[in-house]
Amino acid sequence: MNEFISENIQDNILRVTLNNPSTQNTLSLDMIRRLQTVFENADKNHDIKVIILASSGKIFCAGHNLKEINNHRSDPDKGLGFFTILINSCSELMLTILHNSKPVIAEVNGVATAAGCQLVASCDLAYASTNAKFATPGVNIGLFCSTPMVALSRAVKNKHSMEMLLTGDLIKAEKAIEIGLINNIFINKDLTKEVNLIAELISKKSSLTLKVGKKAFYEQSGMKIVEAYKYASEVMIKNMMEVESEEGISAFIEKRKPNWD
Repeated sequence: MNEFISENIQDNILRVTLNNPSTQNTLSLDMIRRLQTVFENADKNHDIKVIILASSGKIFCAGHNLKEINNHRSDPDKGLGFFTILINSCSELMLTILHNSKPVIAEVNGVATAAGCQLVASCDLAYASTNAKFATPGVNIGLFCSTPMVALSRAVKNKHSMEMLLTGDLIKAEKAIEIGLINNIFINKDLTKEVNLIAELISKKSSLTLKVGKKAFYEQSGMKIVEAYKYASEVMIKNMMEVESEEGISAFIEKRKPNWD
């Protein structure tokens, strides 16, 4: 646990909570670096099988800290050095989530805007409460959400992502599920319970299989279909040779639960 992020591991599930509601859980450079460390450590921790990313307060994450950005405009280089570090660090964080060997689930109970919306789009799964809202409002302040666009446009079809990017308007959770930004909606009091149930379900699977599957999913998604089938076939053949596959298939045939140990 640290000042702005809390961590709790229970039953192979790591719950990471953005815990700086006074700044609307913004992604300051410090917050980004702390999250980077959390996800890097989780990737190497064999006791963790699933990661849940949640928040405290009414705002899930309001994106970058605009006060921090403006404060650096008085730097000798007008902020160029800091802006470069900030944006590159944020992009690295999103890639760390994407490439993490553990499935990452966003639990959104509040508003997620700009880089906060990017954070949601970068997670493998996302569930929201009925009062959650999403936006990429950079266009409203003369700063197009170019990096959030990368994750958003890969989670949401072009027309919908462009509408969010060009208007900057907030969309409700119902719209977010309609366009594919989130998986499902739950009433506020049930959100954490439902997300925990999903995480528990996933955590019962083989860690190796989850790692192989997550990596393969994102690798093949950017390929042409012929290349994708060639790559996926190679992955599946290799997976078939693993002891987890042997155990899982045997357990299914023998009508018993698999022993992933």
